[in-house]
Amino acid sequence: METSITTNKGQIVVPKKLRNKYGIKKGTRVAFIDKNGELVLRVMDKSYFESFVGITKGEGSVIEELMKEKKIEKEL
Repeated sequence: METSITTNKGQIVVPKKLRNKYGIKKGTRVAFIDKNGELVLRVMDKSYFESFVGITKGEGSVIEELMKEKKIEKEL
């Protein structure tokens, strides 16, 4: 088990062993998922977005749909 300490700004450091294992580098996006009382940290790589296949009704790729949704969120 790896551990980390939260800074006064709420930041955490992902231990090097886990960064290497999951390919987390500077600029890598991660998702924080609240799942049944647990906090799950998930790397937002290609497999993350592919896990959403089938949830959209439109034509085109899932990544394109998610990018459209993210753009709408930013505009709000």
